[in-house]
Amino acid sequence: MVIQTSFIKFWGVTVDNTLSWKRHIAAITPKLNKACYIIRRSRLYLSQVALKMVYYAFFHLVMFYGLIFWGNSTDSVY
Repeated sequence: MVIQTSFIKFWGVTVDNTLSWKRHIAAITPKLNKACYIIRRSRLYLSQVALKMVYYAFFHLVMFYGLIFWGNSTDSVY
């Protein structure tokens, strides 16, 4: 028996049944907003090197995970 679903999350990348990335983008947007907030608040207290580590830990990790698959989407910003 095959069960039809409207989307699937595979290795952290959400793909819907129309192969659009709107659901994935909607899922990572709050994470990216949180990362931007953390970076913005931390820049008053941290050095450039430490801020770069915060960027890679919070923003870069979320933004670029699975980009090879969803980066060519018309819904993506890259």
